[in-house]
Amino acid sequence: MSHEKLEKNVALMGILIAVVISFGGLAEIVPLMFQAEAIKPTPGVKPYPALQLAGRDIYVREGCYGCHSQMVRTLRFETARYGHYSLAGESVYDRPFQWGSKRTGPDLARVGGRYSDDWHRVHLINPRDVVPESNMPGYPWLEKGKIDSAGVVARMQALKALGDPYSDEDIAGAAAAVENKTEMDALVAYLQGLGKHAPRPGERDTEVAGGGQP
Repeated sequence: MSHEKLEKNVALMGILIAVVISFGGLAEIVPLMFQAEAIKPTPGVKPYPALQLAGRDIYVREGCYGCHSQMVRTLRFETARYGHYSLAGESVYDRPFQWGSKRTGPDLARVGGRYSDDWHRVHLINPRDVVPESNMPGYPWLEKGKIDSAGVVARMQALKALGDPYSDEDIAGAAAAVENKTEMDALVAYLQGLGKHAPRPGERDTEVAGGGQP
């Protein structure tokens, strides 16, 4: 079949494109399912506490991943700016993961603890108050939005069913942990937790992955 005929047959071309993309996705994703470092959490990484889990859902809901990646690549200029490159074990409990590929804004994989809670609040309400050249939109409504405690409990129960090691105590205390908290509180808590258990400078990957000495 000539290219001309193929390009004029929209249905067939769409099917072939889907097949090619599927094979490409399988080639990248399937090997990760059988690599221990991709399914085993790095030391210290645990399922998100209730407030951070709620904040992560808000992060996804507001589309923050559209401008911010959460994956420091192995390139020197990236590790010099952001810190140790990201490991798959850091994202074991991310459903879906937030690695991303586009950076209108900076990568956030190591943003936790870099700024104060107050800085994040001001930045989320009106980014230009702290970063004058920023083109990020503000999210002032997060200050008034309340966390749905029942929704957080249901989310944790679902994640436990999928294999996340939440205890019964974690789930039982979830409602109290987010009671009277705003969506702003939750999002700031999530951002402050990003990269908390990132590898330290000079730490060997085998040690980080729990593999011991090479």
